Amino acid sequence: MNQKPSDALLLLEDGTFFKGKALGKIGTSAGEICFNTGMTGYQEIYTDPSYFGQVVINTTSHIGNYGVVLDDEEESSSVKISGMVCNAFANHYYSRVTADFSLQEYFERANIVGICDVDTRQIVRHIRDAGVMNCIISSDILDPEVLALELKKVPSMDGLELSSVVSTKEAYYLGSEDAKYRVAVLDFGVKKSILKNFTERDCYCKVFNAKTSFEEIAAFNPDGYFLSNGPGDPSAMPYAVETIKQVLETNKPVFGICLGHQLLALASGIETYKMKNGHRGLNHPVKNLRTGLCEITSQNHGFAVKPEQVSSIENIELTHVNLNDNTIEGIRRKDKPAFSVQYHPEASPGPHDSRYLFDDFVKMLG
Repeated sequence: MNQKPSDALLLLEDGTFFKGKALGKIGTSAGEICFNTGMTGYQEIYTDPSYFGQVVINTTSHIGNYGVVLDDEEESSSVKISGMVCNAFANHYYSRVTADFSLQEYFERANIVGICDVDTRQIVRHIRDAGVMNCIISSDILDPEVLALELKKVPSMDGLELSSVVSTKEAYYLGSEDAKYRVAVLDFGVKKSILKNFTERDCYCKVFNAKTSFEEIAAFNPDGYFLSNGPGDPSAMPYAVETIKQVLETNKPVFGICLGHQLLALASGIETYKMKNGHRGLNHPVKNLRTGLCEITSQNHGFAVKPEQVSSIENIELTHVNLNDNTIEGIRRKDKPAFSVQYHPEASPGPHDSRYLFDDFVKMLG
């Protein structure tokens, strides 16, 4: 338990590297580096399928201090990040009495490679200016030149389709079969807390693999359709866009979150683009243009909807806007009972300002 941690190296795609100490499994891992500004909820972050293929920098200075509680704070069945970067790491020590074990043991079990004892402020400032890029972490290869050769093998997130990798392999049900409403969930990387919000509102859900045909989904005879969050580039998912176009033709209610929002936009003739850094954290201010109220939101996305195209399409209403950078946070189809938001109204972890959106969708089902 008191063993001295091994050395580790973080190498960015532009050649910048940082020396630190190893956490989690000893080894090498790579992905697109990004940062999350949330003060709490690291376990929810690590198990969010939307982070698949990414290395997460936690900007909070101390990570692992409250350990890990299995099930209660898991957003999927396994850790989805490719690696983790932090400043101070609690290692085997944690304060919460109800914790099952330490974050170090959690990462070891999940085969996650990470690095700590680095200046995360310096790294984030660098990425903020240069933009997100691929990186590689290693605690068994400490030669930057050797790591650079390995890093070249890592594909860019731009144009990468990942939802079919994290999606459920077999369809499954959640909730009571006697529930008032039936919701078909298109699983592009859905979070458990989203599904919980549906079952708590008397919905019986059937969760479908991302590439399931429209005919098979419609055979469930749902009252409405949900388009989930997920990882990767939405423009690399023509199969999903085509399915959503068919879903829209049913004139049944449609609700999309995050990647689901981007896919609804693509199905409506609006393009997406890769952001310089994306939005990842628990305190992003969003204005609801229909009510005039501001919401503090939880976000995790690296792609967004092109704002100039939203305003140019007649059957699209802009419903939400980000107050930090004016990016598109929500749209509604004027000709169909369909709407979506870029942020996460289930907010796990994070503020619950936006959970009314689930209520709005359920009202449409009636």
